Amino acid sequence: MNEEPSWISDLNDEELEFVKCFILSSGSIKKLASIYSTSYPTIRKQLDKLIQKIRVGERKENDKIIRLIHQLEKEGKIDQEIAETVVKEYGKSLNCLITE
Repeated sequence: MNEEPSWISDLNDEELEFVKCFILSSGSIKKLASIYSTSYPTIRKQLDKLIQKIRVGERKENDKIIRLIHQLEKEGKIDQEIAETVVKEYGKSLNCLITE
């Protein structure tokens, strides 16, 4: 069985439902706006946030610093709680840096 991409596990239930609806509506933002009883710009904004979150997740997955932190944790040089805190805070800083 294939492992799911990490960006999927980064999404909460509401975001996964939004992605599902987006796919089932054939990628039509207009249809999604109707489903969610909201405006096109609101759906577009929500979609842009998801795109940004996925890009940040992919960046974090390939980031040398995060890989180093996970390696240090694996080797027992830092504990899991510290590793998670550092990765989380570093991830927040990536949100500010990635603007694509």
